[in-house]
Amino acid sequence: MTLQRCLTIHTRSPRATFTLALVLLSLFARANAIAQQPNALAVHYVQGSSHAFLVIRAESGDVLGYGELLELVRGERVSSRLTYRFRDGSVDDDTAIFSQRGIFHLVSDHHIQNGPFFSKPVDCMVESSGDVTIRTVKSDGKETIETSHIDLPPDVSNGFTGILLMNAPPSSAPFKLGLVAPTGKGRLIQLSVSLEGEEPFSPVLGVHRKATVFRIHSELGGVAGVVAPVIGKQPKDVFVWILEGKVPGLIREIGPLADGGPVVSVEPSGVSYPIAPVVKK
Repeated sequence: MTLQRCLTIHTRSPRATFTLALVLLSLFARANAIAQQPNALAVHYVQGSSHAFLVIRAESGDVLGYGELLELVRGERVSSRLTYRFRDGSVDDDTAIFSQRGIFHLVSDHHIQNGPFFSKPVDCMVESSGDVTIRTVKSDGKETIETSHIDLPPDVSNGFTGILLMNAPPSSAPFKLGLVAPTGKGRLIQLSVSLEGEEPFSPVLGVHRKATVFRIHSELGGVAGVVAPVIGKQPKDVFVWILEGKVPGLIREIGPLADGGPVVSVEPSGVSYPIAPVVKK
């Protein structure tokens, strides 16, 4: 039985014909919407569940702390939690939830920073609806909660910018991404992503690879964007190293973790094993 005959049989009534037309129109609209999205949002490599450990270093090379990345996939939705724990007791905890059906799309992002490493604490929740909730604790211990609404573009990248870069071919640069910064009641800024070149690295002794390096520059926009560089408030650029190939990997990030913070390097931590492993008899 041909496809044409199947359609003829199942769309003989006007109601069935109308229903099929709506389905086809919906599929066409979705395909057209995906085609119009920036290339940086396209899903080239579907994320899977993973667990990784990271090390945070100062520019001097001293170890400042360690990180842990846990990604869980359920259907088309990914939950990615990245936690940094510093030796001085500071914590950076970011949980992003996003979907990956054809394009990447933010569902929510909850970012918390506190401790002496950060100049000010952050507790910011961004939702796909555009609702932004920021919690702050004043010096008297009282908590204040401010909620605002921002019309979010489809390219908001809070919590999973690195994943977008792993899916962005070098040829797609330069491009821009949106980001909600935890300033005031929340502020939408643009991240300008450009290609910096290639850098060599050795994942293990005797093995040599090259990584594609992306530069991320924050564009504040408006009056703030004009004044910030003059008064020294322009955020420092961030450099992200991506290992290209059949399975791309984010292998290094250099830049501040917070506005006005020091430049640090984040990379996978080494693995050590017992000298004499215990073998059960």
